[in-house]
Amino acid sequence: MGFVAAAALSFCFPDFVVFRFTQAVIWSIALMGLVILCGISGQFSFAQSALFGIGGYGAAILTAQTPLSPYAGLALALFLGFVSGYGVGLVAGRHNLWTQALITYAFAIAFPQFLRWRPIEQWTGGVQGLYLDFPTPPTSLLSNDRWAFLMALAILAAGTWLAHNLIHSRSGRALRASRDHDLAAAAQGIRVPQARATASGIAGAYLAVAGCLSAWQFGFVGPTSYNFALSVQMLFGLVIGGMHSLGGAILGGLFLQFFPDVTAGLGKGFSALLYGVLLIAAMVAMPTGVAGALARLAAWLKLRRP
Repeated sequence: MGFVAAAALSFCFPDFVVFRFTQAVIWSIALMGLVILCGISGQFSFAQSALFGIGGYGAAILTAQTPLSPYAGLALALFLGFVSGYGVGLVAGRHNLWTQALITYAFAIAFPQFLRWRPIEQWTGGVQGLYLDFPTPPTSLLSNDRWAFLMALAILAAGTWLAHNLIHSRSGRALRASRDHDLAAAAQGIRVPQARATASGIAGAYLAVAGCLSAWQFGFVGPTSYNFALSVQMLFGLVIGGMHSLGGAILGGLFLQFFPDVTAGLGKGFSALLYGVLLIAAMVAMPTGVAGALARLAAWLKLRRP
């Protein structure tokens, strides 16, 4: 009902407002993948910027090099994201968190340089990047911005449903067991490296689909768009929203999109410093994120109810 209400409300706002909320929804899709990877399976990753970029570049190259419909970019992003995420998880998931951080950091740093590699720059556009057109809406009654929001919202709704079913399934329990104690999980017959690699692949699919939607929205992909700072930014959104909750991914997406506007209005030239200070304060005050704080508040109110 909430997703239907959001879709209906989008017709009450001008396109530039809908554009902003579309980006928040795209952030939420990406963070939902990180909830599965970091919160449920207990892994650590800096590779999200590269996986995000793989989805964007997959859609751009398909549009530029083939006569296929731009909508095929979503399917391609889903496939490329899962394969890339599974490969990274298969290597990094066998190690501790520090080694996972180093392996995924190397992947995130190497990806923009790979895009500039001369033998493949005829496909990637090199340092200049690639431009791509937004897919044509199914009806003239929908503007590009409104159609982008409805698509992203539908994908977020489907992704939330799939993630919820995964988390509460036998596979989700296996992922949590691998997170809590990998030796005990292995003793119960869980193939820990394969379970972690699968979680990484699923997260990669979410991130790549979000990257495809973002590339469509901005109409451009370039190496500088997928730098290491993007990975850190997503981690901030994950921690603030709540890494163990699917609702936290949605709250984190809204935070990433709109909180910088608040600090820009208050900072008077010190917006970056103020952003960092408020971010640290929020993490100290809400160690389980906004979603965890709201859950504790709801439990407290329930106890006080006569």
